[in-house]
Amino acid sequence: MQITTSSHDPCDTRADLLALPLTQLGDEGDAGALPPAVRRMDRRLGGVIAAAVASGDFRGSAGQTALLYPDGGQGSDTKIRRVLLVGLGKDGKVTGERLRRSGGSAVRRAGRGKSQRVSFWLPRIKGLSAPDAARAVAEGCVLGGYRFDDYRDLGDAEPGRVRTVTIFSSGEKQLAAVRKATKIGRILAEGQNLARDLSNAPGNDLPPSKLASEARRVARATGLACQVMDVAELRRRKMGGILAVGGGSTRTPRLIVLEHKARRKSAPTVCLVGKGVTFDSGGISIKPSAGMEEMKHDMSGAAAVVGAMQAVAELALPLHVVGVIGAAENLPSGSAYRPGDVVRTSSGKTIEVLNTDAEGRVVLADALHYARTRFSPDAMVDLATLTGACMVALGEAASGLFGSDEELIERVRAAGDKAGERAWPLPLLDEHRRAVKSTIADVKNTAGRDAGASTAAAFLQAFTGDTPWVHLDIAGTGWTSAATPCQIKGGTGVGVRLLLQMLLDW
Repeated sequence: MQITTSSHDPCDTRADLLALPLTQLGDEGDAGALPPAVRRMDRRLGGVIAAAVASGDFRGSAGQTALLYPDGGQGSDTKIRRVLLVGLGKDGKVTGERLRRSGGSAVRRAGRGKSQRVSFWLPRIKGLSAPDAARAVAEGCVLGGYRFDDYRDLGDAEPGRVRTVTIFSSGEKQLAAVRKATKIGRILAEGQNLARDLSNAPGNDLPPSKLASEARRVARATGLACQVMDVAELRRRKMGGILAVGGGSTRTPRLIVLEHKARRKSAPTVCLVGKGVTFDSGGISIKPSAGMEEMKHDMSGAAAVVGAMQAVAELALPLHVVGVIGAAENLPSGSAYRPGDVVRTSSGKTIEVLNTDAEGRVVLADALHYARTRFSPDAMVDLATLTGACMVALGEAASGLFGSDEELIERVRAAGDKAGERAWPLPLLDEHRRAVKSTIADVKNTAGRDAGASTAAAFLQAFTGDTPWVHLDIAGTGWTSAATPCQIKGGTGVGVRLLLQMLLDW
């Protein structure tokens, strides 16, 4: 999708659909409450907006939409075929997320009508700068245009795709800043859509080797450095955690490293670490069959890292950023690891395996240790669909946020709020760390149901040393069954925008 910006009157530009986001107008049906710029456009559109307001068909409540046809008005003199009014809710309470959803609504509605050219008028929003508003809209447009049709023969039923979006902002002075913010929004959303593609891919078509190939493809396209370690290299490095989890599958595990090098040698180093279990049956501790098909999404943390690294490279961030992914397929077989096994990781620490379905943390043990010892980062952030306990605690409303460093925790939390990907701090206490101690090994891979999300985080902390570290449990946010203007059912790509916001603010 091509996104451009302009300071001209949108009514002077040919468009299949013009989206006009408006704050709540009240119940009086008074078109005089419309912003002056909208009243001027409405005169050229034949008065269709005023008519919709006067009739009570549109009030501007959050999420409300109304599709209008200027040619049916009083003699439109523009080249606008359709107008979509999008409600933002009460003035003063409009957030970036509401603008993001307005962009998604416009593109999805345009696609249903086979519209390829969309114009989007950027309103003035109390508490939001024009660049921040433009970035949110650009993100929403790209996210709203996402579809996953790779495995479907749609024939003549294939929905339309929006090719171009022009965001109209008043004032030449701020146009450069709006244009820059729009570019950032587009790049971040494209990174998130890449993560969605990877997460939505079926397990039979995205084994660890194919995930590594996708990482290599992104590296070639963006200039990232890429290293992939196969089984022989994993054995040489004594990465017993990844090898144990992947040992039950004929499709062998990988460790994937993507690196964005900064021009300044003194630039901070940040490692992003992703859980890449490309399918999780639970292994010997096999899961119930109901819902097991969703376990193709168990590599959503890895998907977010690949999408984020693509965006890091395209934005040429002045930081040293490294993505590390532990990729494995967790299946039961004669060669699978067993409950009761003791696994030795690359750090030298041993893990008592009590449940082979607590596999993500075993994979991350090697990935975190590699990131810490190979790159000596200033900070590490891992993302993993780690625990059902976190989903029970927070649902799909927020990712669980744990960490060892209060400054980094707050940095991640604030970035999530700003990006519209909320992360909620949860406790990581000495009691949780004691709970994962084993009587026959250094740690055990589960401490039972109680405080399951916190004890899983405590397990991971055992492999982070003194490096500032944050863990994001995205079990509840990594995929969804509910559609929104910016989201279809399936993988969400959550974490990409949060990570990039954190890095942009660094």
